[in-house]
Amino acid sequence: MIISFISTSMNMLLPKALNLLKDIEVDAVIGPQKSVQAKFVIGLGDAAKLPIISFSATSPSLYTHPSYFVQTALNDAAQVDAIAAIVKDFGWSQVVFIYEDSDYGNGIIPYLSNAFQEVNARVSYRSIIPVSATEDFILEELKKMKTMQTRIFVVHLSSSLASNLFLKANEAEMMSEGYAWIVTSGLMDLFFSLDSHIVESMQGVLGVKPLVPRSRKLRSATIRWKNKFLQDNPGISRAEMNLFGLWAYDTLWALAMAAEKVGFKEPSPLQNTSVLNSTDMFVTEVSLTGPKLLKAISETTFQGLSGDFHLVKGQRGPSSFQILNVVGNKTSEVGIWTLSTRSLSSRNENATSKRLTSIMWPGKSTYVPKGWEVPVSGKKLRIGVLANAGFAEFVKVETDPQTNDTKVSGYIIHLFESVMAELPYVVKYEYFPFETTSSRSYDNLTFQVSQGNYDAAVGDITITAYRSQFVDFTLPIEEGGVTRTQKIKYENPNDKWIFWKPLRYELWLTAIALFIFTGVALWILEHRVNKAFRGPSSEHVGLIFYIPFMGKDSEQFSSTGFRRMGIRRADILNSTYTASLSARFTTLKLQRADTNINVLIRNGDYVGCREGSFIFDFLKNLGFNKSKIRTYNSSEEVDVDLSKGRITAFFSCTPYTDRFLSKYCNKYTKVGSPYHSLGFAFVFPKGSPLTADVSRAILNLTDDNRMSDITKQWIRNSTCNGDEPEVSSDKWISIDLESFKILFGITGGVTTTCLVVFLVSYLYQNRDFIHRISNSGATTWSKIRAICKHFDQRDPKSFRSSRAKEDSENASSDLNVYPPHHRSTVAPISSEEMPTENGAGNQSRQLSPT
Repeated sequence: MIISFISTSMNMLLPKALNLLKDIEVDAVIGPQKSVQAKFVIGLGDAAKLPIISFSATSPSLYTHPSYFVQTALNDAAQVDAIAAIVKDFGWSQVVFIYEDSDYGNGIIPYLSNAFQEVNARVSYRSIIPVSATEDFILEELKKMKTMQTRIFVVHLSSSLASNLFLKANEAEMMSEGYAWIVTSGLMDLFFSLDSHIVESMQGVLGVKPLVPRSRKLRSATIRWKNKFLQDNPGISRAEMNLFGLWAYDTLWALAMAAEKVGFKEPSPLQNTSVLNSTDMFVTEVSLTGPKLLKAISETTFQGLSGDFHLVKGQRGPSSFQILNVVGNKTSEVGIWTLSTRSLSSRNENATSKRLTSIMWPGKSTYVPKGWEVPVSGKKLRIGVLANAGFAEFVKVETDPQTNDTKVSGYIIHLFESVMAELPYVVKYEYFPFETTSSRSYDNLTFQVSQGNYDAAVGDITITAYRSQFVDFTLPIEEGGVTRTQKIKYENPNDKWIFWKPLRYELWLTAIALFIFTGVALWILEHRVNKAFRGPSSEHVGLIFYIPFMGKDSEQFSSTGFRRMGIRRADILNSTYTASLSARFTTLKLQRADTNINVLIRNGDYVGCREGSFIFDFLKNLGFNKSKIRTYNSSEEVDVDLSKGRITAFFSCTPYTDRFLSKYCNKYTKVGSPYHSLGFAFVFPKGSPLTADVSRAILNLTDDNRMSDITKQWIRNSTCNGDEPEVSSDKWISIDLESFKILFGITGGVTTTCLVVFLVSYLYQNRDFIHRISNSGATTWSKIRAICKHFDQRDPKSFRSSRAKEDSENASSDLNVYPPHHRSTVAPISSEEMPTENGAGNQSRQLSPT
């Protein structure tokens, strides 16, 4: 079994690889050393079914599908979570990538981007360094990055490019306090091979390196190798075995163990050939031993110098990482990233915090860099402002036609400039109008910020969930809410239905029903005992409706308490009605607006909103047809259409409404409760460090009441005298049933009680008659008629009582008119003259002689 090494330049790689495969007929190839070399040789190995093993090519892009390539070096993608954990640990929100334009450099970038996204860190800039980049190119690129805000740099370069980078970074004064540099494992693995002046320029740099477990075997092998190397190279005073040497050692052991499993080579290869590349220029025989050897090495596991050796789909298994800090001429461990917990920790068992500590940063600083600084180049921030912002009170953009200079003013601009002046450092900025004709102009402006066309956006921009997907908002600078404005309308005192309006229709119906019930109850109670309630049946219905309105004539009722209760209820209701009606004739009152939004939708009314605002989509979601929504750019346009009835209501954010009503408070008013929404805010790119500082400045202005002073100056300066009317309250509504609930309840209860007591008494006193009728063989209807006829007869007791009262009154009258000797004596009525149960009786009266 033959195993060969490839270690050569790209120019000699192709002929040597073909010679190994065709002439020598090797069973495995160890190498190549670089990712770009490995990418080429992989194709040859796949065609010949021959294992290609590399202990130094680390690009993640080398393994894209099952092949005969074995990557015993740790994949570069394995370290991205450890790097992202460092950024998260110090709370940095944005970083800059610096990587070389090669397979080695480009392969890790997608993985790094995803890792930073998971820890909410944004990649603000990517610096791509060509493999052949000159020192001048690198210096210019560094100066460009120095003008940016971000001060956190993640470097993934080969050792030669990284050496030039740090030398030029030191020259550009970017290795000073406030900066942070993180390098990947490719450079940290070769740290001890760098020249001393390069190491000097890297002071304070952080780096990651695969964690190699400490073992007696490793220590013994390292000492033997170091002694042998120093003996062979007497001119070198320092030597360290790097990680690639450990991987190479373990790779040879794994291959040797796999070869023992496979045994000897097959006596003869197959004679068929395979295409080696896309041009069909090279062919070779297919190895019979290659597949067996690949399977054997994939199943090999052991404890090597670099730790556990095992392959997962042709790649070395993942590992934990050391976090190293360059101090002096060596690196010191400041923490580890553990694979099992996927978090940072310390090897020190007594450590109380998981955060990385004892770090010396660039400039020999012990203070953690905050990750960003205001650009020192004098570059001004580009502030996007909507050019056609309609409500000039909030944002007004004017262009001088002669000088073409742009002037931006308004309430929001005043707030922004006050907030920026509150920052603890000076930030230069310049306004740039954003021209658009889209109906989603505010959404487009925020999207432009996310694309880097503006460094921020200022205006009456409402915080919405959709916009927050692309940008970050500061704390609100104005209250939120969507309010509805409508024209004020007054009641017409000449309305022909004005008599109906003092009382609600529920109160009208209840009062009428209760009056009828009272009339029926009084008729039932008085019909048998009161002659005023006798008479033809045709008069009974009229009498029932007349009873509740009898007033003083109700003195003829026999039920005095019940009579007074009915009179009092009628008097109270009558007085209330009269007072309310009089007030309507003497005072001009507002019509109560309907606060139900569905009424506008159902009636197909036109409504309005601010052009370009999110309220357009908000109204569509409420149920308004798109054709019924009109947009406006100024308060004057809204005033015209509202006053002429072209739109029924105008929907706007609360600050718009306040400003609008301050100009037209005698014509319009708010209707209903506001819909909830967040307020206005300033817009910055995702992860911008200015967002937090500007938010703190907003809080300072709010606490000092300066924000309120600015707001009053621009919005609360109402030109109207007096308070604006509020039609959303119940101030002018008609009298409701609720006001008379207790009164109606008491009178209705008394009426019902009296009626029940009377009916029970009647049934008890006439129980014999009721029993006789019930037991008769007549039909049900005949029984009911007989009972009703009996009830319709006058009560005999009431008849005797009334006759006795009349006789007594007559006798008293005779005594007063005639002398005593002329008085007559009236004989009592005989039993024959009394009415019978059927109402019949003698119609003659016999007077006893004098």
